[in-house]
Amino acid sequence: MNTRMNTRRRRRKSDKPNPVDVHVGSRVRLRRTLLGMSQEKLGEAIGLTFQQVQKYERGANRIGASRLYDLSRVLDVPVSFFFDDMKPETAETGRQESDGGIEPTIARYEPDPTMRRETLELVRAYYRIPDAQIRRRLFDLTKAIANACTSET
Repeated sequence: MNTRMNTRRRRRKSDKPNPVDVHVGSRVRLRRTLLGMSQEKLGEAIGLTFQQVQKYERGANRIGASRLYDLSRVLDVPVSFFFDDMKPETAETGRQESDGGIEPTIARYEPDPTMRRETLELVRAYYRIPDAQIRRRLFDLTKAIANACTSET
């Protein structure tokens, strides 16, 4: 029996996903949605089922380097895109000693509200407006409404 495998800590089903995996998965979802691509189409392009794509997007399954490279090509973004906008506390996966050996210290993950489906749909609809002047007026109107709402509180 391999002693190295015995000392390695594996994630149990009840454990929460690593926040970095969740962030990378949310960036996959963001780009896929902005392109108007289904999970099924993305899966076909990289040789996976839509269920596997779903698990990647939730952070339930970790994305390996070669798969991340494939995703970057299919989604037409650099690999660095998947790590953009990551909060420093999410990226902190320092190591500490525990009873079971060395394991990562994982910061608490807060979901990003910009990754919600309605936000993604709003962005896609916004960019489908062909007239740049109308887009700008809509942008200004949205900012004005948001400012009015925050000044009321």
